[in-house]
Amino acid sequence: MLKALLQAKRHYLDHFFEHVDVSSMEKMLHALHQCRGGIFFSGVGKSGLVAQKIAVTMASTGTRALFLSPTDALHGDIGLVSQNDLCVLISKSGESQELLNLVPHLQQRGVCLVAVVSNPSSRLSKLCNLSMHLPLKKELCPFDLVPTTSAVIQLILGDVLAVGLMQLNNFDLAQYSLNHPSGRIGKRSSLKVKDLMRSSDAIPKCAPQAKLVNILYELSSKQCGCILVVSPENNLLGIFTDGDLRRALEKYNALVFDMRVDQLMNPSPRCTDPEELAWEALKTMESIVSQPITVMPVVLENKQVVGLLKMHDVIQAGL
Repeated sequence: MLKALLQAKRHYLDHFFEHVDVSSMEKMLHALHQCRGGIFFSGVGKSGLVAQKIAVTMASTGTRALFLSPTDALHGDIGLVSQNDLCVLISKSGESQELLNLVPHLQQRGVCLVAVVSNPSSRLSKLCNLSMHLPLKKELCPFDLVPTTSAVIQLILGDVLAVGLMQLNNFDLAQYSLNHPSGRIGKRSSLKVKDLMRSSDAIPKCAPQAKLVNILYELSSKQCGCILVVSPENNLLGIFTDGDLRRALEKYNALVFDMRVDQLMNPSPRCTDPEELAWEALKTMESIVSQPITVMPVVLENKQVVGLLKMHDVIQAGL
């Protein structure tokens, strides 16, 4: 049963993508972008919930947007709306009486009105300055009544418009992080490698000519699972990990302890920059599925070592 429902849902969404008028969507995007005031989204029932979601998505991505309850608007909240604003009215049928009652009062204020409907011949569509038709083949509900497919295509429109405005407004990651200072989103868009890396004496280091037997204490005591091999100028030459130690023991047995570390190290480790986002550095650690790493040297452009990033510390930070 569920497989059949999924196939039906996909079929209905395909109908939307195949028949939606992209030029009308572009006109709506242009109107939103040119709006000199705020953008209000309104709807009733499930369309109202979609309107709320679109409004908060846009607000979090740099667009001045709010949800306007059609009922509350007629009891005072319409005072928030002014001539320079734009109001998007979302209704599957385009016949929601609450929205139709609101329209003349918005028109009196000179507000630009945009209808988002699945019935292009509806009264709401005809009353608004601009109308966006969302092609709807059928609701997933067996009675073709419960807003299911219609709610999804409304959300799709909202997501596309929100991201379109992000691009037109050159909304970057720095601005996004300012709007999301808390939680995982905020951390992923603001925490940098330098905020989490081990530095100074906490970094296990050794010279390239050092014998393995002489670096075991440094390798173990710093509890990083590796040791960075550096030049006298503190430039990175390679990395030697616990895994390298196990492989060297299997290959050379006891002879390994008299070998130089530069004979055993990985001379081309994955590295990161102190200014890189910690989330991006974590993805670099996992970039090679067959060879994930748990530690990564932090170096400047000249390969000078300034830190060591551990996957454990990144995960503990809540990323």
